[in-house]
Amino acid sequence: MTEHEASVRLTGIVKRFGTFTANDRIDVLVHPGTVHAIVGENGAGKSTLMKVLAGEERPDEGTVEVEGVVHDFRSPRQAQQAGVGIVHQHFLLAGALRVWENVVLADEPGRSWRLDAATARARVTELADANGFDVDVDAFVSDLGVGDRQRVEILKVLHREARVIILDEPTAVLVPSEANALFRSIRTLTARGASVVFISHKLDEVLAFADEITVIRAGRVVGRTTPAETTPRELAGLMVEVAMPTVEPRTSPPGDAVVLSVDGVTVGSPDERPLLDAVSLAVHAGEIVGVAGVEGNGQSELLAALLGRVDYDGQITLDGQAIDALSTRERRALGVGYIPEDRHRDGVVLGFSLSENAALGYQQRAPIKRGWWFDRSAAASTAADIIRRFDVRGGSPTTTAGSLSGGNQQKFIIGRELGSEPTVLVAAHPTRGVDVGAQSAVWRELVTARDAGLGTLLVSADLDELLALSDRLLVMYGGRVVAELDPRSVTAIDLGEHMTGAHLPTTGGRS
Repeated sequence: MTEHEASVRLTGIVKRFGTFTANDRIDVLVHPGTVHAIVGENGAGKSTLMKVLAGEERPDEGTVEVEGVVHDFRSPRQAQQAGVGIVHQHFLLAGALRVWENVVLADEPGRSWRLDAATARARVTELADANGFDVDVDAFVSDLGVGDRQRVEILKVLHREARVIILDEPTAVLVPSEANALFRSIRTLTARGASVVFISHKLDEVLAFADEITVIRAGRVVGRTTPAETTPRELAGLMVEVAMPTVEPRTSPPGDAVVLSVDGVTVGSPDERPLLDAVSLAVHAGEIVGVAGVEGNGQSELLAALLGRVDYDGQITLDGQAIDALSTRERRALGVGYIPEDRHRDGVVLGFSLSENAALGYQQRAPIKRGWWFDRSAAASTAADIIRRFDVRGGSPTTTAGSLSGGNQQKFIIGRELGSEPTVLVAAHPTRGVDVGAQSAVWRELVTARDAGLGTLLVSADLDELLALSDRLLVMYGGRVVAELDPRSVTAIDLGEHMTGAHLPTTGGRS
């Protein structure tokens, strides 16, 4: 295979934002029928580079060549017409529309103004089946979990017959079995000649699934390699020059005090099938309790119940006080810290400054609230402390959250929640979309908070994270807690088998 057979050639790409240069003379070559990984730390310029290829940003210098033709994309539509499609880490879906409607939106079959709904639905169903995507095409997107929403985004790109497919953190919300299924589908696409470019911080999956790897640091290419020629530690060293994250074994046991108790909590559904089925658990002071499960087995409903966002039966107590009648704001004020699974929807307001985002959820608490007034200087000071402590790069108190990379947004949210000194921390996928350097920092902060007495309920799709951080592991399946495991003795394979119901009786119980 020669360079002349490239499906994508990015040459001398420079992209500036004011005085900040996101990409500085980057060259990338992607061959047809291959999976090409782009890796680098948060803020390195990966997503900006992919936005240039997808027509969402115009480079200040350099050329974009697709299938031998040089393009000056002025819009995503032009890139789509050239055969380039992108699936963003944060989804662009209409929650009030059904799955099939989202997939065909702006590319509907039919004549003139009239939509051929039957043909559209049939096409989406056939597309989902052909690529092994188990998704209900008639479901409303607002009712889907994060994993299913990602599948809908990928179906949108496939529906537009993209020959170059860009995936930004495609497995961030998936457990290993789901990730394997996704990459099997990707291999089906590359076997037909498509090229797949994907951004990932999961170096093990990069080495397992990529054909070629480009490493970017501080807006420049610092390495080109293949899985056969490198290791996770070598890649991590090129990316951020830090060690892979590890956690030292704890030297003292958790406390006896129960800071969070969930007793028989059940969440129903319109068809009267429980989405959460009599779940009971407890979190002690100074303890991290991990929750594992394949997407859609009740984790999202558990989080919603804890935050008071959904009606439920049963009882939840915080530090001995029943909070069932309290609103989300009242629960937060009482001491429930929350790292959300979707940071754009629930964690930050992208158009707000970091000072304003530092106050989100804590507007009624000192020092941000002074008497009847919102203290802007206190909010700015809080934001500055978070930026410094959590190494939030590219940010200042006046910077908007939307100008930060996804990983730096995540670090800011975690800093805000830990800085509020919560009674209990509910952490949903805390290192989703962050690089190994940031992952190390987040793990360190969670462990430090644990050692200082904070109780944490950790929901994560990253099995390594659950095994490294948890003092106890709960497994959810079919809306129930079906196992409690010791993370010091269980393996990732054993954990995965529990998550898929392999250890459940073949008769009795729900599936």
